[in-house]
Amino acid sequence: MPKVDVLDLNGKKVDEIELSESVFGIEMSEHAVYEAIKNYLANQRQGTQCAKTRAEVRGGGRKPWKQKGTGRARQGSTRSPQWKGGGVVFAPKPRDYSYAIPKKVKRLAMKSVLTSKALENKLIVVDEFAMDAPKTKDFINVMSALNTGRKPLIITAENSPVVVKSGRNVPGVKISFVNMLNVYDVVNSDVLVITRKAIEKVEEVYA
Repeated sequence: MPKVDVLDLNGKKVDEIELSESVFGIEMSEHAVYEAIKNYLANQRQGTQCAKTRAEVRGGGRKPWKQKGTGRARQGSTRSPQWKGGGVVFAPKPRDYSYAIPKKVKRLAMKSVLTSKALENKLIVVDEFAMDAPKTKDFINVMSALNTGRKPLIITAENSPVVVKSGRNVPGVKISFVNMLNVYDVVNSDVLVITRKAIEKVEEVYA
């Protein structure tokens, strides 16, 4: 079973834990990760894009010039797509882009990216992410001590308002909780910083 050091907020080792082989040591599936990320991004789309077709654009009821004898191409309306101010061909309309993928694919994708972080030594386990007061300066000092890089993903076992308020103004930092964890955020981060309790919950859900 893969082992990882447990650090305090000063970056010092306080313990060592064994990670579950069925979550952090599986055979990775790139295709499952691709499907999960594509699904996540599609579900984030608002689907509010809208443009007018030639039937919806105002005007254009009168024929611009007679059919024959002018030497110009025949035209039936000034609102045809080739005209300035005309309608759009196959205009996009509001629609729902969301769709579902199998739960097994989601689970495989999540375990694949967690395994990847563990193998690349981009998984930092902290004993407890507790702060006395919401202070951005203190949060930056913690990130520096843990050597998290520019885009860390902080995962706590449950919602921690003090941690969220401390880190929400720090560029590149993403703070989430176990029940909000998704494949895209894990892949999009340089380092995954996770508490010991959060590790236990992740293993409980995905093992």
